[in-house]
Amino acid sequence: MNQSQQLHTLAVDIGGSGIKVMVLDPQGQPISDRQRLKTPDPAKPKQVINTILTLAQSQEFDRVSVGFPGVVQHGLIKTAVNLDPDWLEYDLATNLSQLLSKPVKVANDADIQGFGAISGQGVELVVTLGTGFGSALFVDGKLVPNLEMGHHPFRKKETYEQQLGRAALEKEGQKKWNDRLEKALANLEHLFNYDQLYLGGGETKNIDFTLPDNATIVPNINGLLGGIKLWTN
Repeated sequence: MNQSQQLHTLAVDIGGSGIKVMVLDPQGQPISDRQRLKTPDPAKPKQVINTILTLAQSQEFDRVSVGFPGVVQHGLIKTAVNLDPDWLEYDLATNLSQLLSKPVKVANDADIQGFGAISGQGVELVVTLGTGFGSALFVDGKLVPNLEMGHHPFRKKETYEQQLGRAALEKEGQKKWNDRLEKALANLEHLFNYDQLYLGGGETKNIDFTLPDNATIVPNINGLLGGIKLWTN
């Protein structure tokens, strides 16, 4: 067995309301309990990184995978709508690596959720319903990067995230949110002609309509378990 097959990975999921960590074995199976702390307010880089350091200090690991709620290009944060503008152009991978003295890879959180859910066959779309509206698209297991569909126009001059994020759910109520979600899923099926849809995120518990046969609700832990793919793909 070579060294890379023995390494343990600290999977980090940065969300708009909570930051979670879990240690994965070389096969991507959890070997620690999930730990969670509330996302700091304001959610600026220093405060979020300090929260990650607090969560990491009791864990043993060799490398780190981070899921971030925004566009990530070459380790740089390009969007951070649900956190803080100070994240723009921030090099999260390098800064966290220096503080932890471990190699770090960073990707969009919905992309990582998708890596934990997909079968790797055909066109597969992942939608995460949480603070915002995350998305990831895979073709035969290969990621189409930085889709960020949540900020595309949906209806009434508003984006998917404006209509279906947690703030919209709390403002408009569960019935209207479900009506919108059902319309959105119909739109997306026509747009992508996907073979399979995976729905994740904390607000999936509020879905009260019958999903299409090719749609599945997946557990939130996929947002951590998928972190292993950043090191194996």
